[in-house]
This record gives sequence, C-alpha cells and structure tokens, in this order.
Amino acid sequence: MKYDEFRARQRFEQSELLAFGHGTLVDDPPEGFTARLPVPPMLMLDRVVEISRQGNRGRVVGERDVKLDDWFFQCHFLGDPVQPGCLGVDAVWQLLGFFCNWAGGLGSGRALGCGEIEFFGQIRPHDRLVRVEIDVRRYTELPESGSAIAIGDATLLVDGEPIYSVKRAKTGLFRNIAYHGYPNATERSRGGRMER
Repeated sequence: MKYDEFRARQRFEQSELLAFGHGTLVDDPPEGFTARLPVPPMLMLDRVVEISRQGNRGRVVGERDVKLDDWFFQCHFLGDPVQPGCLGVDAVWQLLGFFCNWAGGLGSGRALGCGEIEFFGQIRPHDRLVRVEIDVRRYTELPESGSAIAIGDATLLVDGEPIYSVKRAKTGLFRNIAYHGYPNATERSRGGRMER
C-alpha cells in the first residue's frame, strides 16, 4: 500500500502487521520510515481493529487470538501454563509504537518504560481473545531530533474481562539507531545508553 493509504487506514489485518514487521507493507516509505513490529513469535498482535488521532491524543486497539500451542505455554510454566505478564506489557509497547508510525513519526521504535503496572488476571491456553486498548494521552514529534514519543494508558482484556492495567506506557521513534548489519559487528551493533 502507499504511505498515504497507510496513514489513512483505521484497521490492519494480520497479514498487514506481518508485512509491517518485514518492512514490506508500505511501497513508498518516506526517508526515515524504519520502524518495524517484531515478527512471530514475539509479535503479540494479530490485528489492529481501531486506530484514531485527535490532535496530540488518540486511541488504538489491537487483538491477538490465543492458541493452545502458543510458544510460551510450552515453557511458562510446565504443568501450569500461563502467558508471561511481561508479554502483555510488550503488546502495549508494540501497539503504541505502531501508533507512532501511523501518526507520522519516523525512525526506529523503542519501548521507553511505563508508570504503574497492575496484573489482576491471567491468560491461559483455553482463553480465546486478548484485546489491548490504549488511550493515547500525548503524541509528540520533536523536530530538532526527528524523534516521536507516545504516552498512553492501557487496559488488557481476555475474553472481554480486564486483567492488566498499564499507566503511562511510553514508546518512541528515533532516527539513526537501527542496526541493519546483524549478525556482523557494525557501528550500531552494541547496546547501552542511547545518549550518543
């Protein structure tokens, strides 16, 4: 699809999220459009069912179908399978980063943290649907650095029942940090603080 169509869309199907993860969804990306979603098994979304923006605020909702043989049920925990809570938080960061790209931000996405996280339920193998709802409280583009930041409050539901709350989740897009040379050692092949 064309970049203008990407920006105008209000829903994305699984094949489109996979294409975004592989960098093939947008045919005419602007310079600096380098962000990606993770690909399976780390991709924690099957579709985006709602995405909208009003000024510096917005809303984005994603879903994932629970599968009896999801990879994490095979090891977390033997005899007591449950989806790790951190993967639900990662789903929030993935969806918030996707919102940054859709809103017009450029660069590579990174999770920046969050405020309070509360788990009051769990995801088990015989559940059906995980839904991530994020109210974007602030989206900001920083012209000097070319960065974009989104901050949002999220609720994660399983089969319609709220089970996680994530306050002040933060994701950003940053220019010139992508490490494209993997597995070869390059200028950006090492981690550490991002203040370079």
